[in-house]
Amino acid sequence: MGQPLRNETLDDDDLLDLPIGDASEDDGTAHVLTVGPEDAGLRADRFLAARLPDLSRTRLQKLVADGRVSVGGRVVGDPAERVNAGDEWTVRVPAPEPAAPVPEKMDLSIAYEDDFLIVVDKPAGLVVHPAPGNWSGTLVNGLLAHCGASLSGIGGVKRPGIVHRLDKDTSGLLVVAKTDAAHAGLAAQFADHGRTGPLERAYYAFVWGVPDQRGTVDAPIDRHPTHRQKMAVRQSGREAITHWERLEVFAGADGAPLASLIECQLETGRTHQIRVHLAHVGHPLLGDEVYGQGFRTKASRLPEGARALLAALGRQALHAARLGFAHPVTDEELLFESPLPEDLARLRDALALP
Repeated sequence: MGQPLRNETLDDDDLLDLPIGDASEDDGTAHVLTVGPEDAGLRADRFLAARLPDLSRTRLQKLVADGRVSVGGRVVGDPAERVNAGDEWTVRVPAPEPAAPVPEKMDLSIAYEDDFLIVVDKPAGLVVHPAPGNWSGTLVNGLLAHCGASLSGIGGVKRPGIVHRLDKDTSGLLVVAKTDAAHAGLAAQFADHGRTGPLERAYYAFVWGVPDQRGTVDAPIDRHPTHRQKMAVRQSGREAITHWERLEVFAGADGAPLASLIECQLETGRTHQIRVHLAHVGHPLLGDEVYGQGFRTKASRLPEGARALLAALGRQALHAARLGFAHPVTDEELLFESPLPEDLARLRDALALP
């Protein structure tokens, strides 16, 4: 291996000597690395990524484009440039920019946390990410307050790295990155849909009707052609695959089968995927006012207690119950489980009554 890298905190004198193209007004850290004989001939971005594992190659390429990478005092303009033995490379990483969302203290249910990531058990009603109409009071606002200085910056911005989301009214498990390297590793796993790794996403869903014991919906999803806030099964859409297994069947007040509890496994992760797919095969979620409107009259056939609980639910009956993935830094396989939240547990008990 080459000489060990040196981490140097930039002070005012260092900033005055930055090569042209560096943003001299930003405090940050300078990483100085010497190329060993075994690294000679590598692309610069590959060499730097191997020596600076906390920075993704995409992030390093951006630093090159911003004029923050130099060799022998010369600013490097091409991440594909080859490195030579004995060369001294300097990577000046600016301090993460403050996140635009404002930190807001809130009670969060934390299933797991370390220096690289955090797993949250999200309650129903909490929006994950700020957007028009929801600039505050989101999970990101809460994580900014909770994580504080432990956020090392995603793409140069001090913010939580969201790699997947849950609808506002879906409860359950969500993993969020705290570092650039963790974000890149998790994003790769979710993009791969678990085909080559241990990624697992399982949801409990209460649906109308009685689907087969097991089944799969393989149908592409795209924006609805006329209702732009909705998604729909369309041939122009992106691949979407949902597997299910039936767990319980619930009878209506007349004793006839009326609803079911199923477990859904996602092979892909499209917006509203479970809701769209189950409605598409005739088994929409209980409480889903967007995709299950044609099934409202079925509620009148529920036992009285279950009918009252469903009316008070105020959301689709969907819960992200199990989440598994490989730790993006340690490679340890992690698996987390979340029981039904109180509102869905009470609904399930009421539906199960004879």
